[in-house]
Amino acid sequence: MPSKLHPAENRGLRELYLSTRHLIDHWAALASRQPGSPLEGALTRGADAGRDLLSELEPATAAHGLFGRPAAQGSGRALARQRGAVRDRFLEVNQAARFAVEDIQHVVTLLGYLAAVSGASQNADLAELAGRWERKLRRLENEARRVVVQLGADPDSAIEPLDPSPLGRAAHGMGNLAGTVGEWVDGKAARRGGC
Repeated sequence: MPSKLHPAENRGLRELYLSTRHLIDHWAALASRQPGSPLEGALTRGADAGRDLLSELEPATAAHGLFGRPAAQGSGRALARQRGAVRDRFLEVNQAARFAVEDIQHVVTLLGYLAAVSGASQNADLAELAGRWERKLRRLENEARRVVVQLGADPDSAIEPLDPSPLGRAAHGMGNLAGTVGEWVDGKAARRGGC
C-alpha cells in the first residue's frame, strides 16, 4: 500500500493539477491564435504533453487517495479562461508568448520540487513520475523559449496584437496608451531630476 502523502506533497500535487490544466488550456488557446507558425507548433506540443502528464498523474495520485478533479483542474481551467479573455487581449504576440513560457517554467519547477518532496516522503513512485516529467517538460520549455526568442527576428510581427478582433485591437490600443502615458511620466520625472 502506498504511504501517506506529506502535506507539502499533497499541496504540491494539487497545485500541479491546477498548473498543468492551466498550461494545457492557455497554450491551446494561444496556439489557435497563431496558425501555421512555429509558435503554434511549440504551444501545441506543450499542451499535448500536459494532457499526457495529467493522464499519468491521475491514477498515480489516486493510489495515494488524492484526486485532482473537479476542483483543482477546474480552477486551472478558469484561470486560463480568464487570462485568455482579459489579459491576453491587451498583449502583443511576443508578450503573450513570453508570458506563456512562464506557465511551463512554473510546472517544470514544481515537478522538480515534487520529485524532492516525494523522495523525502519515501513515495518513490511519485518521485520517479515527477522527475521524469520534469525532464520531459524541460525540453519543451527550452523549445518554447527558443521559438519565443526567435520572434524578435521579425519585430513588426512580434508587436502585432495577439487578438486581431476589433475588441482585441481596442484592448491592445489601450495597452499602448497606458505605455505611452508611462513613458511621458518617466521622461518628465527624469528631466526634473526625480526618481
